[in-house]
Amino acid sequence: MKKKLMLAVAGIIMFSGIISPYYCLGQNQKALVCKYLTTLPSGKPEDDGMLQKYRMTAVYTNMDIYGNFTGKTKVTGDYTRGFKGGYSLWNNVFVSDSKSKAEPFSEGKKQDFMENFKYIPSDSMMKEEAFKSFPTAIDNIFARNLIWDMMGVEIFAWHYNDSLKLNKVFVIPNVKGEFAMAEIGKYNHESIQLCWTGISFMNNELCAVIEYRALNNKVEITTGNIKTKGTEQYWGNTWISLKSKQIEFAQIFSSTFQEIEVQGMSNKFIAKTIRELKVERIK
Repeated sequence: MKKKLMLAVAGIIMFSGIISPYYCLGQNQKALVCKYLTTLPSGKPEDDGMLQKYRMTAVYTNMDIYGNFTGKTKVTGDYTRGFKGGYSLWNNVFVSDSKSKAEPFSEGKKQDFMENFKYIPSDSMMKEEAFKSFPTAIDNIFARNLIWDMMGVEIFAWHYNDSLKLNKVFVIPNVKGEFAMAEIGKYNHESIQLCWTGISFMNNELCAVIEYRALNNKVEITTGNIKTKGTEQYWGNTWISLKSKQIEFAQIFSSTFQEIEVQGMSNKFIAKTIRELKVERIK
């Protein structure tokens, strides 16, 4: 999926620089480093009315602590940003469940409460009043996760680029601490690390690749008759156009271990959830 620009440049040099290959290679490498691998474009793209549309797909695979499959859930939604005023919009959000590991998902149930759901990405989206139109069903959690995951992708893509150096791990300062998740639970980051790992090519755009990881995060959730408590690790990559600063592709992976208590059940149980998430442009 990724093509290293350095290999492409090296191929051009070998073809066209027959007379002085070593001289040309050195000159082109230096120019390449100076142009693309020294600094990243800082800041986010302007909200100028040029709309950017994406499809987010998240698959949650549930297992017991021994890795035995117990069920899976697929959540999809169409995300639009770039509106003047800075707000974002969701449409066509579907949730599908399955008890079969091998069979494909059905289309699922459309989450009508998310149709044309509009907001400005900010800290206010961690408050309960932001979700006053949401139902109390468990699908509410998956819908919120779409919003929070997309906010995370955008923060990692744009907010720290002036601090990133090629192949140098950057630890986001002052991130450690517990925060409330819109009154449904609590989350506590141990640390978030970012790393600019190089240049790639995606959607006909030359892109910077930003890697992120956050390990040993504590999470507690209470919704309806279910309480959970455990830890989550997540990591991923985002491809950002060097020309437009727009997100071209993103992926997130996570692993969560939780102790689950269900009202009416005498015993708690431990569950593991693997999440695989991708953000793709809609053409």
